[in-house]
Amino acid sequence: MGVWLPWIIFGILITVFLVVDLGVLERRPHVISLREATAWSAAWIAVSLLFNLGVYFWRGRDAALEFFTSYILEKSLSADNIFLFAVIFGVMGVAARNQHKVLFWGVLGALAMRGGFIIAGVELVRRFHWVLYLFGAFLLITGIRLLRQKRREFDPSRSRTLRNARKILPITEHYEGGNFFVRRGAQRYATPLFLVLLLIETADIAFALDSIPAIFSVTQDAFIIYTSNVFAILGLRSLYFVLAGAITKFRYLRAGLSIVLVFVGAKMLTVHWIKMSTGVALLVILGILTITVIASLRPEKAARES
Repeated sequence: MGVWLPWIIFGILITVFLVVDLGVLERRPHVISLREATAWSAAWIAVSLLFNLGVYFWRGRDAALEFFTSYILEKSLSADNIFLFAVIFGVMGVAARNQHKVLFWGVLGALAMRGGFIIAGVELVRRFHWVLYLFGAFLLITGIRLLRQKRREFDPSRSRTLRNARKILPITEHYEGGNFFVRRGAQRYATPLFLVLLLIETADIAFALDSIPAIFSVTQDAFIIYTSNVFAILGLRSLYFVLAGAITKFRYLRAGLSIVLVFVGAKMLTVHWIKMSTGVALLVILGILTITVIASLRPEKAARES
């Protein structure tokens, strides 16, 4: 029971947060205002930092630093999700008042899937330590590929997820309010909003394949990895409504995140020869992100002249 007690307490804590979230924001579907989104985003960050403080008093300085570094890493890598979410909602024509509902249920699916990924990853590393080098090589190659690759426009007609869903499920032609499913006679139909949810879940799986191996460069503690992931993901929904309209202005964000992946991949590959503390890794990651944001916010004319 002692081993599982922290997991049980954390599960109860997150369940309470989700129930409050569902009861408050989903009680009446509405367009999330910038003020409301900012307040919720700040609240999630505050809760995450309070939990981090709890880790400090419970497990000590090193564990707290690992949690904070993992949280920052996951939060930053998840920022690219915001751009994709905005594109999906825009291309699929999702009403603003229904976007939070899609993200809420998308997050629940993401928590379950990432939990499975993390458990499998921790078990693999425990049994075969050399798997860390595979993670490092994967992140290094992925970072370099993303750095060289131009962002592609999202095209729903080319999405394998949507094509397969349409083959399996009967789907209505139009949105049915905020419903994922509707019943017509004896037949139950999925709505286009459910297809959007499938796209959001598929996108998160793709991003998790990068972000979870990256956190293994910080720690192999399953509790630290999962809890930092959960808090970063839970705060992502409100952060989406804060940044969705401005995310395209961060023109160097993708390049910065690619460099972060290259850094953590190289760190994992050279860990046998180069010992880098979690604190130094955190400073490097924050430095890359800071430079990326400053460069992105500079006027394009000034950037070209320099």
